[in-house]
Formats: sequence, C-alpha cells, structure tokens
Amino acid sequence: MQGIIIKGIGGFYYVKVEDKIIECKARGKFRHNELTPMVGDRVEIEVINGKGTIDKINERQNMIIRPAVANVTQALVVFALRNPDINEDLLNRFIMFCEYNSLKSIVCFNKIDLLQQWENEEIVSMIQSAGYETIFLNAKKGYGIDSIREKLKDNVTVLCGPSGVGKSTILNSLAGRDIMETGIISEKLKRGKQTTRHSELIEIEGGFLVDTPGFSSLSTDFIEKEEVQACFPEFSDYTNGCKFSGCLHYKEPKCGVKKAVEEGKIHKKRYEFYIKVIEEKIKGRNNK
Repeated sequence: MQGIIIKGIGGFYYVKVEDKIIECKARGKFRHNELTPMVGDRVEIEVINGKGTIDKINERQNMIIRPAVANVTQALVVFALRNPDINEDLLNRFIMFCEYNSLKSIVCFNKIDLLQQWENEEIVSMIQSAGYETIFLNAKKGYGIDSIREKLKDNVTVLCGPSGVGKSTILNSLAGRDIMETGIISEKLKRGKQTTRHSELIEIEGGFLVDTPGFSSLSTDFIEKEEVQACFPEFSDYTNGCKFSGCLHYKEPKCGVKKAVEEGKIHKKRYEFYIKVIEEKIKGRNNK
C-alpha cells in the first residue's frame, strides 16, 4: 500500500492510506542507509495483523529541516505590512530560499488594518512584478483566509516568515482550531513567542498543511554563486539577450538582464538585492 507520513512520534510513523491512518515502524535497513522517514514522505507499507511496516521511502522532491518535513510544494511567505515593519532584504531571502527548494511562493501581506494610509507600495510592486501571487490579510478578523484556503488543494503547504507577523493566527484560522499558541509581541523586541514541537500534516481542502508556524529565520549561504540567478525567475525571459553564455548579470558587458532592468522590465530593487547576494558570495561572507 502507498501513503503519506502525516506524523512521527517516538519511532512510530502514522501513514495516511486513502481514508485510513496506519501506525507503522520503519525497517532497520533505513538506519543502515542513514535514511530516517520524515513527515511528508511518500512511502510504501506492508500491513500484517494490523501492524504496519514502512518498506520503501520514495524519492523526495525536497526536504526542509525547520519544520522537518519532506515534499513541500508551496510556501505561504507571510510578512506584516506594519508591526513589525517589512524587512525587504529578509523578504527577498525567503523567496530565494523557496525558489531554491522548488517551492511555489505565495506572498501574504498581513495586518492591513494597521495601515493609516497606503504604505510599502514599492515593496508590494517589487514582489508582484517578479511574478509572485500576493494575498492581503487581516488574519485576526479572518479577512483573506478564504483566499489562502483555495490554494491548499493538492499541495503540501508550509508557512514561513519572521516572528510576530501572524503565522500562527493564519494557521489556526485555516485549521479551524487552535494548533499553535499565538504569541504576544513584545513592544521592546517586536518579536513573537512560539513553541517548538514536532511537525504534523493536517488535511484541509484536499491538501495538507504543516501544523507548525514554519521557519522564522534562515541562512542562504549554502546556495552557490552560480545558482543564485535561478532563484530569480523573472530573469529567465532575458538571459538569451546576454552576450556570454555563463553571464552572471553582474559586471559583464552586453547583458540582457541588466538591459531589462534599465528598461524597467525587471524591478530595480530585485536586481539590487541580487547584486548584493552575488557580492556576498564573491567576498565569501556568510549571509543569513
């Protein structure tokens, strides 16, 4: 039988097969191969006398460590429009991380109720011009939650974004129950409290939602310099215009990407962030 691991506790794995959940143990061969089953793994199991055994772990599409889950297909990248103010650099790094891990990014701008007037218009424009879908939320009042709910079908979805932006509130609203404690933001620190726990997949609207509020900080230092441009999908339409096949779109002459920036076809701020990352790689700095 084939199924998906939705929870793992103390060496037991709970595998959803059609409309049943079967408790399983993993075969010893996985330990010898230094392969540990993860939540989100697609597996083949054998059931004898009601007891399940995981026989095979199918090849993973991707693997995220925090939260520990495999085969995630999309990320809700959550940032508040105010309180805390948007960190543009961090927003771009989250999107870059998602691209590297083959996750579809949906950027969710929360706390629209806190805006006295339209702010951060350029940041929103930057994200939309790069081709990313955006959803505007007032998560506390449920505004915009249905728009997210429509995106869950046939996906394994994780939330990510900095602390205090409302990820736990969104998660609880989607699940229809309190899964995570919602932290109170310290006026001094502007950071939310959250509890760490094991990952579990919750079935919602024909898809699965990872029941942790996701990662709130990340490092992108593992991405090689030559891999960075692949994390900027808006570049792909213009790379054919580059004179050199290995163009880094940095200091090379006759670069199609730089020309597209000059013509306003690629947002200047996105390109400036790209150059910042490239220079970090060249200088060997650890970027986080």
